[in-house]
Amino acid sequence: MSEKTINRNLVVVGAILIQLCLGAIYAWSVFTKKLTVPLDEGGDYGFSATQTAWVFSAGLATFAVFMVIAGRLQAKLGPRPIAVVGGIVLGIGYILGGFLGKTFIAQLVCIGFIGGAGIGLAYVVPIAVGVKWFPDKKGMIAGLAVAGFGFGATLWVKLAGSWFGGLLNTTNLFGLPGVQSVFVIYGIVFAALVLLGSIVMVNPPAGYKPAGWEPPAPTAGGAATGAIDLTSGEMLKTPQFYMLWLMFLGSALAGLMVIYCIRLFGVDALQASGAVEGEDAAKLAGEWAGTAMALYAILNGLGRIIWGTISDVIGRKTSLIAMCVAQSLIMFAFYYMGGSTIGLVVGACIIGFNFGGNFALFATATADYFGNKNVGTNYGWVFLAYGLAGIVGPQVAGYFKDAAKGGDVAAWFTPFVIAGVACAIAAVIGLALKPPKVKAAVE
Repeated sequence: MSEKTINRNLVVVGAILIQLCLGAIYAWSVFTKKLTVPLDEGGDYGFSATQTAWVFSAGLATFAVFMVIAGRLQAKLGPRPIAVVGGIVLGIGYILGGFLGKTFIAQLVCIGFIGGAGIGLAYVVPIAVGVKWFPDKKGMIAGLAVAGFGFGATLWVKLAGSWFGGLLNTTNLFGLPGVQSVFVIYGIVFAALVLLGSIVMVNPPAGYKPAGWEPPAPTAGGAATGAIDLTSGEMLKTPQFYMLWLMFLGSALAGLMVIYCIRLFGVDALQASGAVEGEDAAKLAGEWAGTAMALYAILNGLGRIIWGTISDVIGRKTSLIAMCVAQSLIMFAFYYMGGSTIGLVVGACIIGFNFGGNFALFATATADYFGNKNVGTNYGWVFLAYGLAGIVGPQVAGYFKDAAKGGDVAAWFTPFVIAGVACAIAAVIGLALKPPKVKAAVE
Protein backbone atom coordinates (compact mmCIF):
# COMPACT_ATOMS: atom_id res chain seq x y z
CA MET A 1 0.00 0.00 0.00
CA SER A 2 1.40 3.40 -0.94
CA GLU A 3 2.22 5.62 2.00
CA LYS A 4 1.11 8.60 -0.10
CA THR A 5 -2.46 7.41 -0.55
CA ILE A 6 -3.19 5.84 2.81
CA ASN A 7 -6.02 7.23 4.92
CA ARG A 8 -4.54 7.83 8.35
CA ASN A 9 -7.68 6.51 10.03
CA LEU A 10 -6.86 3.09 8.61
CA VAL A 11 -3.68 3.18 10.68
CA VAL A 12 -5.85 3.32 13.80
CA VAL A 13 -7.86 0.29 12.67
CA GLY A 14 -4.71 -1.70 11.92
CA ALA A 15 -3.16 -0.68 15.24
CA ILE A 16 -6.17 -1.83 17.23
CA LEU A 17 -6.28 -5.14 15.36
CA ILE A 18 -2.62 -5.84 16.14
CA GLN A 19 -2.89 -4.79 19.77
CA LEU A 20 -6.00 -6.91 20.21
CA CYS A 21 -3.81 -10.00 19.79
CA LEU A 22 -0.84 -8.72 21.76
CA GLY A 23 -3.12 -8.22 24.76
CA ALA A 24 -3.26 -12.00 25.13
CA ILE A 25 -0.51 -11.78 27.73
CA TYR A 26 -2.94 -10.02 30.08
CA ALA A 27 -5.29 -13.00 29.80
CA TRP A 28 -2.74 -15.21 31.55
CA SER A 29 -4.68 -15.31 34.83
CA VAL A 30 -7.50 -17.24 33.13
CA PHE A 31 -5.05 -20.15 32.79
CA THR A 32 -3.55 -20.00 36.31
CA LYS A 33 -6.46 -21.75 38.02
CA LYS A 34 -6.12 -24.91 35.91
CA LEU A 35 -2.33 -24.77 35.91
CA THR A 36 -2.14 -24.69 39.73
CA VAL A 37 -4.52 -27.58 40.49
CA PRO A 38 -2.29 -30.16 42.30
CA LEU A 39 -1.64 -33.42 40.46
CA ASP A 40 -3.03 -35.44 43.35
CA GLU A 41 -6.31 -33.54 43.00
CA GLY A 42 -6.67 -34.35 39.31
CA GLY A 43 -4.71 -31.44 37.86
CA ASP A 44 -2.91 -31.75 34.53
CA TYR A 45 0.10 -29.61 35.47
CA GLY A 46 0.49 -29.06 39.23
CA PHE A 47 2.36 -25.75 38.86
CA SER A 48 2.93 -23.59 41.93
CA ALA A 49 1.68 -19.99 42.05
CA THR A 50 5.29 -18.85 41.76
CA GLN A 51 5.85 -20.93 38.63
CA THR A 52 2.79 -19.50 36.88
CA ALA A 53 4.01 -16.05 37.92
CA TRP A 54 7.37 -16.77 36.27
CA VAL A 55 5.74 -17.60 32.92
CA PHE A 56 3.86 -14.31 33.08
CA SER A 57 6.92 -12.37 34.24
CA ALA A 58 9.12 -13.91 31.55
CA GLY A 59 6.62 -12.83 28.91
CA LEU A 60 6.52 -9.26 30.22
CA ALA A 61 10.29 -8.94 30.58
CA THR A 62 10.98 -10.41 27.14
CA PHE A 63 8.27 -8.16 25.71
CA ALA A 64 10.08 -5.10 27.10
CA VAL A 65 13.55 -6.14 25.94
CA PHE A 66 12.39 -6.90 22.41
CA MET A 67 10.68 -3.51 22.22
CA VAL A 68 14.13 -1.91 22.28
CA ILE A 69 15.27 -4.23 19.49
CA ALA A 70 12.08 -3.62 17.49
CA GLY A 71 12.44 0.14 17.83
CA ARG A 72 15.89 0.04 16.26
CA LEU A 73 14.86 -2.40 13.53
CA GLN A 74 11.72 -0.58 12.45
CA ALA A 75 13.73 2.62 12.10
CA LYS A 76 16.00 0.81 9.60
CA LEU A 77 13.67 -1.65 7.89
CA GLY A 78 10.34 0.11 8.22
CA PRO A 79 7.43 -0.69 10.55
CA ARG A 80 5.49 -3.21 8.46
CA PRO A 81 8.16 -5.97 8.28
CA ILE A 82 8.71 -5.80 12.03
CA ALA A 83 4.98 -6.10 12.73
CA VAL A 84 4.80 -9.12 10.42
CA VAL A 85 7.72 -10.85 12.14
CA GLY A 86 6.22 -10.08 15.53
CA GLY A 87 2.90 -11.67 14.60
CA ILE A 88 4.58 -14.81 13.25
CA VAL A 89 6.81 -15.19 16.32
CA LEU A 90 3.85 -14.68 18.68
CA GLY A 91 1.79 -17.27 16.83
CA ILE A 92 4.64 -19.80 16.81
CA GLY A 93 5.21 -19.32 20.54
CA TYR A 94 1.61 -20.15 21.42
CA ILE A 95 1.34 -23.02 18.95
CA LEU A 96 4.52 -24.58 20.36
CA GLY A 97 3.20 -23.92 23.86
CA GLY A 98 0.18 -25.97 22.92
CA PHE A 99 2.04 -28.98 21.57
CA LEU A 100 4.99 -28.93 23.98
CA GLY A 101 3.63 -27.14 27.04
CA LYS A 102 3.06 -30.01 29.45
CA THR A 103 5.86 -28.86 31.76
CA PHE A 104 6.69 -25.58 33.44
CA ILE A 105 9.94 -25.18 31.49
CA ALA A 106 8.17 -25.72 28.17
CA GLN A 107 5.55 -23.08 28.95
CA LEU A 108 8.21 -20.71 30.27
CA VAL A 109 10.13 -20.95 27.00
CA CYS A 110 7.22 -21.07 24.52
CA ILE A 111 4.65 -18.74 26.08
CA GLY A 112 7.01 -16.63 28.16
CA PHE A 113 10.10 -16.11 26.04
CA ILE A 114 8.97 -16.80 22.45
CA GLY A 115 5.48 -15.36 22.87
CA GLY A 116 6.88 -12.37 24.76
CA ALA A 117 9.40 -11.74 21.97
CA GLY A 118 6.61 -11.66 19.40
CA ILE A 119 4.61 -9.17 21.46
CA GLY A 120 7.66 -6.95 21.93
CA LEU A 121 8.48 -6.91 18.23
CA ALA A 122 4.97 -5.93 17.16
CA TYR A 123 3.94 -3.66 20.03
CA VAL A 124 6.04 -0.59 19.30
CA VAL A 125 5.05 -0.42 15.63
CA PRO A 126 1.44 0.87 15.99
CA ILE A 127 2.54 3.45 18.58
CA ALA A 128 5.44 4.82 16.52
CA VAL A 129 3.41 4.87 13.31
CA GLY A 130 0.34 6.38 14.99
CA VAL A 131 2.23 9.25 16.63
CA LYS A 132 3.80 10.16 13.27
CA TRP A 133 0.43 10.17 11.47
CA PHE A 134 -1.32 12.05 14.32
CA PRO A 135 1.18 14.59 15.75
CA ASP A 136 -1.83 16.85 16.43
CA LYS A 137 -3.53 14.31 18.74
CA LYS A 138 -0.70 12.30 20.26
CA GLY A 139 -2.38 11.45 23.55
CA MET A 140 -5.65 10.34 22.00
CA ILE A 141 -4.02 8.35 19.20
CA ALA A 142 -1.57 6.60 21.52
CA GLY A 143 -4.52 5.65 23.70
CA LEU A 144 -6.51 4.33 20.75
CA ALA A 145 -3.49 2.52 19.32
CA VAL A 146 -2.95 0.53 22.50
CA ALA A 147 -6.58 0.26 23.61
CA GLY A 148 -6.87 -3.00 21.74
CA PHE A 149 -4.25 -4.46 24.08
CA GLY A 150 -6.59 -4.01 27.04
CA PHE A 151 -9.75 -5.01 25.20
CA GLY A 152 -7.97 -8.03 23.79
CA ALA A 153 -7.43 -9.40 27.26
CA THR A 154 -11.19 -9.36 27.84
CA LEU A 155 -11.85 -11.14 24.55
CA TRP A 156 -9.32 -13.91 25.17
CA VAL A 157 -10.32 -14.31 28.84
CA LYS A 158 -14.00 -14.71 28.03
CA LEU A 159 -13.43 -17.00 25.04
CA ALA A 160 -11.23 -19.27 27.14
CA GLY A 161 -13.23 -19.12 30.35
CA SER A 162 -16.96 -18.75 29.71
CA TRP A 163 -18.20 -17.74 26.25
CA PHE A 164 -19.75 -20.66 24.37
CA GLY A 165 -18.95 -22.86 27.36
CA GLY A 166 -15.33 -21.71 27.51
CA LEU A 167 -12.59 -23.07 25.26
CA LEU A 168 -10.71 -24.31 28.33
CA ASN A 169 -13.66 -26.54 29.15
CA THR A 170 -14.83 -27.60 25.70
CA THR A 171 -11.72 -28.14 23.56
CA ASN A 172 -9.51 -31.20 23.28
CA LEU A 173 -7.58 -30.32 20.12
CA PHE A 174 -5.20 -33.08 18.98
CA GLY A 175 -5.92 -34.83 22.27
CA LEU A 176 -4.33 -31.97 24.22
CA PRO A 177 -5.72 -30.77 27.58
CA GLY A 178 -7.81 -27.59 27.59
CA VAL A 179 -4.98 -25.18 28.37
CA GLN A 180 -2.75 -26.48 25.59
CA SER A 181 -5.64 -26.70 23.11
CA VAL A 182 -6.43 -23.04 23.70
CA PHE A 183 -2.76 -22.13 23.18
CA VAL A 184 -2.84 -23.75 19.71
CA ILE A 185 -6.08 -22.03 18.71
CA TYR A 186 -4.91 -18.65 19.96
CA GLY A 187 -1.53 -18.98 18.23
CA ILE A 188 -3.17 -19.47 14.84
CA VAL A 189 -5.61 -16.58 15.37
CA PHE A 190 -2.93 -14.21 16.68
CA ALA A 191 -0.63 -14.73 13.71
CA ALA A 192 -3.46 -14.22 11.20
CA LEU A 193 -4.84 -11.03 12.77
CA VAL A 194 -1.45 -9.36 13.31
CA LEU A 195 -0.52 -10.04 9.69
CA LEU A 196 -3.79 -8.44 8.59
CA GLY A 197 -3.25 -5.34 10.74
CA SER A 198 0.34 -4.96 9.55
CA ILE A 199 -0.82 -4.12 6.00
CA VAL A 200 -1.37 -0.45 6.97
CA MET A 201 1.67 -0.11 9.23
CA VAL A 202 3.61 2.39 7.09
CA ASN A 203 5.17 5.73 8.00
CA PRO A 204 3.76 8.97 6.54
CA PRO A 205 5.66 10.70 3.73
CA ALA A 206 8.62 12.88 4.75
CA GLY A 207 7.48 16.27 6.00
CA TYR A 208 3.89 15.10 6.54
CA LYS A 209 1.57 17.45 8.48
CA PRO A 210 -2.18 17.01 9.04
CA ALA A 211 -4.27 19.62 7.23
CA GLY A 212 -4.53 22.85 9.20
CA TRP A 213 -1.91 21.87 11.80
CA GLU A 214 1.47 23.46 12.39
CA PRO A 215 4.11 21.86 14.64
CA PRO A 216 4.98 23.79 17.82
CA ALA A 217 8.27 25.66 17.75
CA PRO A 218 11.11 24.81 20.16
CA THR A 219 11.13 27.00 23.26
CA ALA A 220 13.79 28.03 25.73
CA GLY A 221 12.00 25.97 28.36
CA GLY A 222 12.84 22.69 26.70
CA ALA A 223 11.33 20.00 24.50
CA ALA A 224 8.07 19.04 26.21
CA THR A 225 6.08 19.52 23.01
CA GLY A 226 8.13 17.10 20.91
CA ALA A 227 9.65 19.97 18.97
CA ILE A 228 13.20 18.78 19.65
CA ASP A 229 14.30 15.31 18.55
CA LEU A 230 16.81 13.44 20.69
CA THR A 231 18.46 10.17 19.77
CA SER A 232 18.39 7.35 22.29
CA GLY A 233 21.98 8.12 23.26
CA GLU A 234 21.12 11.75 23.93
CA MET A 235 17.96 10.81 25.81
CA LEU A 236 19.84 8.43 28.11
CA LYS A 237 22.00 11.35 29.26
CA THR A 238 19.03 13.32 30.57
CA PRO A 239 17.62 13.04 34.12
CA GLN A 240 14.11 13.16 32.63
CA PHE A 241 14.58 9.71 31.13
CA TYR A 242 15.38 8.17 34.50
CA MET A 243 12.54 10.02 36.20
CA LEU A 244 10.02 8.76 33.64
CA TRP A 245 11.55 5.29 33.88
CA LEU A 246 11.15 5.13 37.67
CA MET A 247 7.63 6.50 37.49
CA PHE A 248 6.67 3.84 34.94
CA LEU A 249 8.23 1.14 37.13
CA GLY A 250 6.23 2.15 40.20
CA SER A 251 2.94 2.69 38.41
CA ALA A 252 3.10 -0.45 36.26
CA LEU A 253 4.06 -2.67 39.20
CA ALA A 254 0.63 -2.28 40.77
CA GLY A 255 -1.38 -3.07 37.65
CA LEU A 256 0.74 -6.06 36.67
CA MET A 257 0.52 -7.50 40.17
CA VAL A 258 -3.28 -7.37 40.05
CA ILE A 259 -3.46 -8.77 36.51
CA TYR A 260 -1.49 -11.78 37.69
CA CYS A 261 -3.32 -12.43 40.96
CA ILE A 262 -6.84 -11.04 40.63
CA ARG A 263 -8.46 -14.44 40.20
CA LEU A 264 -6.48 -16.05 43.01
CA PHE A 265 -7.03 -13.09 45.35
CA GLY A 266 -10.71 -12.77 44.47
CA VAL A 267 -11.45 -16.42 45.28
CA ASP A 268 -9.53 -16.24 48.58
CA ALA A 269 -11.04 -12.92 49.67
CA LEU A 270 -14.67 -13.70 48.84
CA GLN A 271 -14.60 -17.08 50.57
CA ALA A 272 -12.76 -15.76 53.64
CA SER A 273 -15.25 -12.91 54.12
CA GLY A 274 -18.31 -15.12 53.66
CA ALA A 275 -19.47 -13.06 50.71
CA VAL A 276 -20.15 -16.36 48.94
CA GLU A 277 -21.43 -19.36 50.86
CA GLY A 278 -22.66 -22.90 50.45
CA GLU A 279 -21.41 -25.92 48.56
CA ASP A 280 -20.84 -23.83 45.45
CA ALA A 281 -18.93 -21.08 47.29
CA ALA A 282 -15.68 -21.76 45.46
CA LYS A 283 -17.45 -21.80 42.10
CA LEU A 284 -19.32 -18.56 42.82
CA ALA A 285 -16.15 -16.88 44.02
CA GLY A 286 -14.43 -17.96 40.83
CA GLU A 287 -17.23 -16.54 38.71
CA TRP A 288 -17.09 -13.17 40.49
CA ALA A 289 -13.30 -13.12 40.18
CA GLY A 290 -13.65 -13.89 36.48
CA THR A 291 -16.08 -11.01 36.09
CA ALA A 292 -13.67 -8.69 37.90
CA MET A 293 -10.86 -9.90 35.64
CA ALA A 294 -12.86 -9.27 32.47
CA LEU A 295 -14.00 -5.81 33.58
CA TYR A 296 -10.43 -4.99 34.59
CA ALA A 297 -9.41 -5.64 31.01
CA ILE A 298 -12.25 -3.53 29.57
CA LEU A 299 -11.42 -0.58 31.83
CA ASN A 300 -7.76 -1.10 31.00
CA GLY A 301 -8.63 -0.44 27.36
CA LEU A 302 -10.86 2.54 28.17
CA GLY A 303 -8.21 4.00 30.46
CA ARG A 304 -5.74 4.12 27.60
CA ILE A 305 -8.11 6.19 25.47
CA ILE A 306 -9.50 8.43 28.22
CA TRP A 307 -6.23 9.18 30.03
CA GLY A 308 -4.56 9.87 26.68
CA THR A 309 -7.33 12.26 25.65
CA ILE A 310 -7.32 13.99 29.04
CA SER A 311 -3.57 14.49 28.82
CA ASP A 312 -3.97 16.36 25.53
CA VAL A 313 -6.05 18.89 27.50
CA ILE A 314 -4.44 19.18 30.96
CA GLY A 315 -0.90 18.15 30.06
CA ARG A 316 1.13 14.98 30.37
CA LYS A 317 2.80 15.79 33.71
CA THR A 318 -0.45 16.62 35.50
CA SER A 319 -2.08 13.50 34.11
CA LEU A 320 0.81 11.27 35.17
CA ILE A 321 0.72 12.59 38.74
CA ALA A 322 -3.06 12.27 38.99
CA MET A 323 -2.98 8.71 37.66
CA CYS A 324 -0.25 7.62 40.09
CA VAL A 325 -2.00 9.18 43.10
CA ALA A 326 -5.30 7.52 42.19
CA GLN A 327 -3.60 4.15 41.73
CA SER A 328 -1.79 4.46 45.05
CA LEU A 329 -5.00 5.13 46.96
CA ILE A 330 -6.93 2.25 45.40
CA MET A 331 -4.09 -0.23 46.00
CA PHE A 332 -4.12 0.61 49.71
CA ALA A 333 -7.89 -0.03 49.76
CA PHE A 334 -8.12 -3.06 47.46
CA TYR A 335 -7.38 -5.69 50.12
CA TYR A 336 -10.45 -4.57 52.08
CA MET A 337 -12.64 -4.03 49.03
CA GLY A 338 -11.98 -7.57 47.80
CA GLY A 339 -14.02 -9.06 50.62
CA SER A 340 -17.29 -8.10 48.89
CA THR A 341 -18.38 -8.96 45.39
CA ILE A 342 -19.12 -5.35 44.42
CA GLY A 343 -15.95 -4.09 46.08
CA LEU A 344 -13.83 -6.63 44.18
CA VAL A 345 -15.33 -5.62 40.84
CA VAL A 346 -15.21 -1.85 41.48
CA GLY A 347 -11.64 -2.02 42.78
CA ALA A 348 -10.54 -4.07 39.77
CA CYS A 349 -12.17 -1.58 37.39
CA ILE A 350 -10.41 1.42 38.97
CA ILE A 351 -7.02 -0.32 39.01
CA GLY A 352 -7.47 -1.45 35.40
CA PHE A 353 -8.50 2.04 34.30
CA ASN A 354 -5.45 3.67 35.89
CA PHE A 355 -3.12 0.95 34.69
CA GLY A 356 -4.30 1.43 31.13
CA GLY A 357 -3.36 5.10 31.35
CA ASN A 358 0.31 4.13 31.64
CA PHE A 359 0.49 3.07 28.02
CA ALA A 360 -0.93 6.27 26.59
CA LEU A 361 0.80 8.66 28.97
CA PHE A 362 4.34 7.28 29.02
CA ALA A 363 4.40 6.77 25.25
CA THR A 364 3.30 10.34 24.58
CA ALA A 365 5.48 11.75 27.38
CA THR A 366 8.42 10.09 25.62
CA ALA A 367 7.42 11.84 22.38
CA ASP A 368 6.87 15.16 24.18
CA TYR A 369 10.14 15.20 26.08
CA PHE A 370 12.42 13.58 23.51
CA GLY A 371 10.70 14.15 20.15
CA ASN A 372 8.41 12.37 17.69
CA LYS A 373 11.08 11.31 15.21
CA ASN A 374 12.73 8.64 17.36
CA VAL A 375 9.78 7.74 19.58
CA GLY A 376 9.80 4.11 18.41
CA THR A 377 13.37 3.61 19.60
CA ASN A 378 13.22 5.88 22.64
CA TYR A 379 10.01 4.44 24.03
CA GLY A 380 11.57 1.00 23.92
CA TRP A 381 14.14 2.16 26.48
CA VAL A 382 11.46 3.73 28.68
CA PHE A 383 9.40 0.57 28.37
CA LEU A 384 12.14 -1.51 29.99
CA ALA A 385 10.70 -0.24 33.27
CA TYR A 386 7.52 -2.15 32.47
CA GLY A 387 9.57 -5.31 31.93
CA LEU A 388 11.14 -5.02 35.38
CA ALA A 389 7.71 -4.27 36.90
CA GLY A 390 6.45 -7.43 35.18
CA ILE A 391 8.98 -9.44 37.16
CA VAL A 392 8.69 -7.66 40.51
CA GLY A 393 4.88 -7.27 40.72
CA PRO A 394 3.79 -10.87 40.02
CA GLN A 395 6.76 -12.36 41.87
CA VAL A 396 6.01 -10.40 45.03
CA ALA A 397 2.38 -11.55 44.91
CA GLY A 398 3.34 -15.16 44.11
CA TYR A 399 5.92 -15.25 46.92
CA PHE A 400 3.49 -14.13 49.62
CA LYS A 401 0.76 -16.42 48.27
CA ASP A 402 3.00 -19.51 48.36
CA ALA A 403 4.36 -18.56 51.79
CA ALA A 404 0.88 -18.40 53.32
CA LYS A 405 -0.38 -21.34 55.32
CA GLY A 406 -3.64 -22.87 54.15
CA GLY A 407 -4.45 -20.17 51.65
CA ASP A 408 -4.73 -17.40 54.25
CA VAL A 409 -6.22 -14.32 52.57
CA ALA A 410 -3.99 -12.10 54.73
CA ALA A 411 -1.13 -13.12 52.43
CA TRP A 412 -2.38 -10.54 49.94
CA PHE A 413 -2.19 -7.54 52.28
CA THR A 414 1.56 -6.93 52.05
CA PRO A 415 1.84 -7.12 48.23
CA PHE A 416 -0.93 -4.55 47.80
CA VAL A 417 0.70 -2.18 50.31
CA ILE A 418 4.02 -2.49 48.47
CA ALA A 419 2.27 -1.61 45.20
CA GLY A 420 0.52 1.37 46.82
CA VAL A 421 3.81 2.75 48.12
CA ALA A 422 5.46 2.30 44.71
CA CYS A 423 2.70 4.36 43.05
CA ALA A 424 2.99 7.08 45.70
CA ILE A 425 6.74 7.34 45.07
CA ALA A 426 6.04 7.61 41.33
CA ALA A 427 3.69 10.54 41.96
CA VAL A 428 6.33 12.35 44.04
CA ILE A 429 8.89 11.90 41.26
CA GLY A 430 6.36 13.35 38.83
CA LEU A 431 6.17 16.56 40.85
CA ALA A 432 9.84 17.21 40.09
CA LEU A 433 9.58 16.37 36.36
CA LYS A 434 10.57 19.21 34.00
CA PRO A 435 11.26 19.33 30.26
CA PRO A 436 14.89 18.65 29.27
CA LYS A 437 16.86 21.75 28.36
CA VAL A 438 18.40 21.43 24.92
CA LYS A 439 19.92 24.86 24.33
CA ALA A 440 21.78 24.04 21.15
CA ALA A 441 18.63 22.82 19.41
CA VAL A 442 16.72 25.99 20.35
CA GLU A 443 19.48 28.21 19.03
